[in-house]
Parts: sequence; structure tokens; C-alpha cells
Amino acid sequence: MSELTLVLIRFGYLAILWIFVLSAISVIRTDMFGARAAREASRAQERRAAKAAGKTRTKPVKARRGDPTSVVILEGGNSGETVSLAAAPLLIGRGNDAAIRLDDDYVSTRHARIASSGEQWYVEDLGSTNGTYVGNSRITQATAISLGTQIRIGKTILELRK
Repeated sequence: MSELTLVLIRFGYLAILWIFVLSAISVIRTDMFGARAAREASRAQERRAAKAAGKTRTKPVKARRGDPTSVVILEGGNSGETVSLAAAPLLIGRGNDAAIRLDDDYVSTRHARIASSGEQWYVEDLGSTNGTYVGNSRITQATAISLGTQIRIGKTILELRK
């Protein structure tokens, strides 16, 4: 082989190696910090704009009979644990700031969020590596959930209860 061919093969190998290293760093960053920083910054701007636009306070919606009041962990390391929905939105993940802290290798630091909008409850994946499942379907956007709906995060299964 000629000298030029060997040099080109070396540069090609080096380029492939760097692509692998950068993609591994990207996955680790996503797992450690959750959703992309740009998405978080835009949400913070929206919150500030909403506060500036309307400084009026709204009354909290009174819970109706039959509405969910807690999240129960059915399977996983924290099986049997119950968390009240009164402090919604609830962050789910491995991080210390999570309201529902799961000790599961398949759960991201900031994995998912359970929140309400009016009388309806939603679960939202926060850009996790392994995904969030409602029933057997992986969700990519905020998805409505009701009483008895099972949410799978890693090896953990959660459910809304009264």
C-alpha cells in the first residue's frame, strides 16, 4: 500500500473513534442532566412571561370525589411506597430533587413528571434514555392518565389511586 492510503486509513479510523467518544459523552450528559438545557431555558422564559403578564392568583381546583389523590409504586425497588399528588407536579427519577426517587439503573436522573391541568392528570417523559411507558406504549409527549393507569419507568411500575 502506498503512504497516502495508510495516512487516509489512519485519519478515517481516528474520525470514527472521535464520533464514538462524542456520542458516548452525549448519552452520559443526557442521563445526568435530563432534558436538554435549551428546552429548560425556554420553559423558564415562559414561566417568567406568565408571571409578568398576569399577577393574579387563581384558586386551587378542589378535588372531586373519584379524582386520584396518590401515586402507588406497585413493582420495583420501592414497592408499596405511596406519594401524595397534593404537591404536584411530581418529578420522578434518580436525582436528589425528585419527589419520587427510584433506585433503578434504568431510570434517568430526571426521568418523568406527573402533573395536572385542570381536572386531568398527565405524565411526561423528560428526554430519558430508556423511555416512559403508559400501558405498553412508549410516550414521547405529555399523555393523559386516569385512575388505574399503569406507568412503567425502568423496572418500576406506578399507578394513580384514590
